[in-house]
Amino acid sequence: MVRVEIAVKGLFATPVAAVEMPGAAELNAELERTILLRREQTRSVQASNAGGWHSDRDIVTWGGAPIAAILDVAKGVATQLTADRRGEPVQPVWTVQAWANVNGPGDGNICHYHPGSFWSGTYYVADGGCADDPSLGGEFEMLDPRGPGPGMYAPALKFAGEDGTSVGSAETIRPRPGLLMLFPSWLYHQVRPYRGTGLRISVAFNLGIATRDA
Repeated sequence: MVRVEIAVKGLFATPVAAVEMPGAAELNAELERTILLRREQTRSVQASNAGGWHSDRDIVTWGGAPIAAILDVAKGVATQLTADRRGEPVQPVWTVQAWANVNGPGDGNICHYHPGSFWSGTYYVADGGCADDPSLGGEFEMLDPRGPGPGMYAPALKFAGEDGTSVGSAETIRPRPGLLMLFPSWLYHQVRPYRGTGLRISVAFNLGIATRDA
């Protein structure tokens, strides 16, 4: 077989960003108290949650300084990851919608996406032991936006190179306290059932583009 030089570009990449939140231990201690108190006082909203507790989408007003700090970092990351069609930096005015999730034993989130926003993200307040024990589940799972790929015809094959390892399948992120992640809002994702005995607590958010006055 004749070997030739091949130029390969990893097209249509999906950016997923991960940041370690500064001062997470102090933020999480206060935020956990605030979220669990809110859970005692209000009923769950039914959204993507399969069990567990989903707060209203107005944690910005009742979450206090920790939420403000987390969302400030999230907006900064989103701005760094956003450009105009020429690739030039932009300074969007972000709108924010955010809520808390508390998952106990057996709880998870079904596959969904976040319409009406540009970036979405999750911040982990408590992992219920997931980070240290993979058997507890609770992973954040992202589905390949290209669809089933070669799995439809040749499930044992993938594309060569690092970019091809997850084609037609999914990627998971194991939650750990202080981890802040952003992803495009159109990316299908879900949370695998949590099999521990504690609580898996997170804050989810959407960042949209504010309409500027003419």
